[in-house]
Amino acid sequence: MLRGIDPLLSGDLLKILDDMGHGDELLLVDRNFPAASTGRPVIRLGLVGVVRAAEAILDVFPLDEFVERPLGRMEVNEDPSVTTTEQDAVLAVAQRHHPRELDWEVVPRLDFYERARRTYAVVHTLEEQPWGCFILKKGVVFPAGSD
Repeated sequence: MLRGIDPLLSGDLLKILDDMGHGDELLLVDRNFPAASTGRPVIRLGLVGVVRAAEAILDVFPLDEFVERPLGRMEVNEDPSVTTTEQDAVLAVAQRHHPRELDWEVVPRLDFYERARRTYAVVHTLEEQPWGCFILKKGVVFPAGSD
């Protein structure tokens, strides 16, 4: 156990987050997503939903400030204007941690599966709500006091 680190962040997950570099992408997915078929390392969080996982991850993981949309979500029913309650909640969590205004990159479902094969790793939750799948692009970790 570590002070100041969410206990949801296991040593394996912290190592992956730490090993990732600027621009690398992390998947955060629901229980329906075929995580193992991506061929990427999979960290299974167990009985946790995507919102709780996003809270823990984004507490230590900066989103990229050099791209317009460092947070992607899977498109719902082929309609980019539709979001789920969980998607809205993940966006709210990300906005609390990001220094600038933040909006979605909407990724069509089949494109999301293709892109998943190029990500650094997959964080798999047991989120029950379909379309609980996200892409987080890692940002730069700036030195303390350089804000």
